[in-house]
Amino acid sequence: MANPRVSVIVPAFNAEVFLEECLASLAAQTLEDIEVICVNDGSTDSTLEIFERYAEADDRFTILSKPNSGYGDSLNKGIARARGEWVAILESDDFIEPDAYEVMVAAGERHGVDLVKADFFLAWTLGSYHRRFRWCDACLSGLVWPQCDREVFFRKPSIWSAIYRRSFLEAGDIACLPTPGASYQDAGFSFRAFAKAERVFLVNRAFVHYRQDNEASSVNSPAKALCVCDEYAGMLEWLDRHPELGGWLRQTTSRMRYDTYLWNYERLAPELRHDFLRRMVEDFKAEDEAGIADPELFASGAWRYRRFIEESPELFEVMHARATSGDPGKLKTFKAYYDAGGAPYVARALARSVSDRITR
Repeated sequence: MANPRVSVIVPAFNAEVFLEECLASLAAQTLEDIEVICVNDGSTDSTLEIFERYAEADDRFTILSKPNSGYGDSLNKGIARARGEWVAILESDDFIEPDAYEVMVAAGERHGVDLVKADFFLAWTLGSYHRRFRWCDACLSGLVWPQCDREVFFRKPSIWSAIYRRSFLEAGDIACLPTPGASYQDAGFSFRAFAKAERVFLVNRAFVHYRQDNEASSVNSPAKALCVCDEYAGMLEWLDRHPELGGWLRQTTSRMRYDTYLWNYERLAPELRHDFLRRMVEDFKAEDEAGIADPELFASGAWRYRRFIEESPELFEVMHARATSGDPGKLKTFKAYYDAGGAPYVARALARSVSDRITR
C-alpha cells in the first residue's frame, strides 16, 4: 500500500462530547489520500467506541490504544506510527474545514517548504460563535524566514493548525515533552519546529475551529501550574543538544517566556499565583545571569515591566490583585504609572487608592 499524503494524529482522552464532530470533519476532507491515527489515551468514557466505529466504516482510520500517559506522549507515539509525507494534528474537541489539507499540502509542495501554518477560528459551542484568531494576516503571510521574521515565535503556539513534512520532524529531533499529566506541550513543539525550519509558508485562511469551552481545564490545578516552566526548560535543553543553531534562539525564548508567563499568571486561580510568581522571578533572573534576555526583542514598555516584576514582586502581586479585582482596565493604568515613574510611583498610586477608600 502506498503511503498517504497526510497522516493526521488525533490524541484523545475522555473526548466523547465533541469527538464525533472532529472525526466527521476529517472523513469529509477533499484531500482523500489521508490516514487518521486515533490515539486513545486510556479513556474511560466512550471515546474508544467512537474511534472503533469510524475505523470499521473507513479504512483510513486506525486506532492506537494505550494506557493514559498524557498529550505529549500521545502525539509522539502517533507521529512515530505515521506513514504520510506530511503530518498534521487535530485535537479531539476541535474540527476542521473540508479543504484544509488540500490547500496546505498544495502550498507546501508549491513552495518547497517543510512547514505550512494556517490561521484558525476560536469557537464557542454556546451560541455557535466562531471568530478568526488572526495568527496569519496581511502583515504575516506567505513565505517567511523564521530567523528574520521572529514574530512566528511570539504568536500563540497552535501546532494543530499546521502540517509538517514527516522527514523534517524526524531529522530535526522535533517532538513533545512526554511528561505525564503536563500541559502547554505544544509550546515546545512549536518552538522546535520554527527553530529548525529554514522557510515556512503561512496561509492567510482559517481552517481549524479551536474550541474554547474547555480552555480553563488547567487553571485550577496545582499540579499543572508550573508545567509551562518545564516547557521552557525543555527548550533550552533541546538547544544544548543542537549547538549548530544560533544563540539568537536563546534570546528568542526569553521574550517567549515573558509573554507566556504573564499569560499563565493572569489565568491561574488566585491561590496558585504566589508560587508561580516566585518561579517567574527566579527564571527571569536566571536569564539575566546567563545573558540571554535581549531588551531589543521586547515590545515597548515590556522590558521595563519585566524588570519591575523581578525587582518588586510583592508590589507587582498587590498591584495585579488590586487591578483585577474590579475594572480590568486598572491593570493598564498601573502599567502606565510604572512607565512614568517606576516602582515608587506605582507604590504611591496604590497608597493613594487605599487612602481614598478609607476616607470615603
